[in-house]
Amino acid sequence: MSAVTPYTAEQKRRRALLSLFLVITLMLSALFLFAGRYPKPGFTFPSDWNDPMVTTILLQVRLPRILLALLSGAMLSASGFTFQMLFSNPLVEPGFLGVSQGSAFGAALMIVLGTGSSVFVQLSATLFGLVALLASYVLAQRFRFGGALLRLVLSGIAVSAIFSSALGVVKLVAEPTKDLQDITFWMMGGLWNASWNQVFSILSIVVLCMAVLFSYRWKLNLLSLQEKTSFSVGLNPRRDRLILLVVATVGTTLTISITGLIGWVGLITPHLGRKLFGSDSSFSFPASMILGSMFLLICDTIGRTLLPTEIPIGLLTSFLGAFVFIVILSLKHQEGKA
Repeated sequence: MSAVTPYTAEQKRRRALLSLFLVITLMLSALFLFAGRYPKPGFTFPSDWNDPMVTTILLQVRLPRILLALLSGAMLSASGFTFQMLFSNPLVEPGFLGVSQGSAFGAALMIVLGTGSSVFVQLSATLFGLVALLASYVLAQRFRFGGALLRLVLSGIAVSAIFSSALGVVKLVAEPTKDLQDITFWMMGGLWNASWNQVFSILSIVVLCMAVLFSYRWKLNLLSLQEKTSFSVGLNPRRDRLILLVVATVGTTLTISITGLIGWVGLITPHLGRKLFGSDSSFSFPASMILGSMFLLICDTIGRTLLPTEIPIGLLTSFLGAFVFIVILSLKHQEGKA
């Protein structure tokens, strides 16, 4: 019998830890299905299931909301991980190239125009998110300062500023008692409108985007290197980066078109994934997706159960994400001093 090498033992440890996180996420999903404020604050017990309203709430309100939280958390984390690896920058998130700002402008524009349909808001948010990515990419080709990645960073900053200004104009002309409030709530993020229709409206495309990103996970380590190095090992860096950027952007814009702007998920969970599983993206990538689902699920459950009125999930992800971010950086600093 061959001896177990340290590498094999580490692989087994990572698989076991990854399976543990997956099981914990599924268990929390089942548990949080029975957490809410009806028929009374706390958990819904089997003795309450005879009430038809309880059954309706469980199956038509809480279950699609939990599934949307899991799906959105995984997608935002997958996109964040992809962006961080492509730009070799741990401070990058899905909205790095103006995607979030473009989506926010598109959603706000449809709200002000009063289309009366969430479908148009979703389509507009997705469209302008892609426009922001395209604008950043085109500007990066025209800039004459720095390398390819630096030019893309600079173009993203410019595009973000343009769409942020345009969003400000839309908010300025919005009707204060209705449209402006809708825009404000959308930008704070939330899953209070979750339904089976919303889940199914993005399920197929978002799952496809995650599958594509997952299939590229082994290339992400190579694409994080310099372009000449990536090319020397048989990759086409420009083509592969463009594919990954477009796929990550489509998945992100579709997600936030329903959930609103939810920050920090795509920034924090990739950090945690690499912290626990190392730099090998074959493990840290799926770990980030699972942790993203778990993180968003916990934040959403706290937001809808802690107070009589619902707390926007974007506020909770920002608060908890910033706290986790401080802890991670503090631990890294201590490790560096040791």
